[in-house]
Amino acid sequence: MAQHFARHNFWGRSWSVLYWLPTGVFLSHYFYNIKTVSGRSMQPTLNPNSSPSRDVAIFSRFDVQRCGREDIVTLCSPEDPNRTLIKRIVAVEGDVVQTLPPYPDKEVIVPPGYVWVEGDEPFFSDDSNRFGPVPQGLIRSKLVMLVWPPERFGPVKSREIPKNSYRQINRLALSQLEKEKARRSRVEVQIRES
Repeated sequence: MAQHFARHNFWGRSWSVLYWLPTGVFLSHYFYNIKTVSGRSMQPTLNPNSSPSRDVAIFSRFDVQRCGREDIVTLCSPEDPNRTLIKRIVAVEGDVVQTLPPYPDKEVIVPPGYVWVEGDEPFFSDDSNRFGPVPQGLIRSKLVMLVWPPERFGPVKSREIPKNSYRQINRLALSQLEKEKARRSRVEVQIRES
C-alpha cells in the first residue's frame, strides 16, 4: 500500500511539473529570467567583496524599451555575440560622455539608437570605454531585484550621501559614493524636447 502511494505521489508531481513547465518556459523567455552574476565589473553594486557568494538576480525582458540612465542591464557583447555582459547605462542618445582609457577619443556624443554602458568598477570592466557606444538592440534585459544573498534581497538602489552624516559612513562606503559621483560628473545630459 505504501509503495502504491509513493508511486502515485511521484506521478502526480511529475504531471504537475510537466503541466506548468510550458508556462515557466514562456515567462522566462519573454518576460522574466533569473541569472547568476559573475565577475567583478559591477562591484560594489553586484558581487561585493563582502559577499561570500555570487549574486542571483531577476531580470525583466519586458522593460527593455524603457531602459534609461543608471539602469543595470544585460546585453549581448558587441565583440563576442556568445557573451552576455551586465553593465550600467551611463548615457543615452545625445548625451556627451568624457571617456576613460583605452577609448581613443576624450569625448563622445552618444548617437541616436545607442547607449553608453560602463561597469561600476572601471578597472575590471569591458564596457563602452573599450568598444564605444552600444546599439540599444543589444540590450536583452533590465535588472529588477536581487534574490540572493538573502541579506541583500530586494531592488538595487543608487546610494546617496546622507547630509551631515560623513562620520557615520565608513571609508569604503564613502569611496563607493565618490566613484558614483565621479562617473555621473563625466556625463553631460542633453535635454530632449518632446
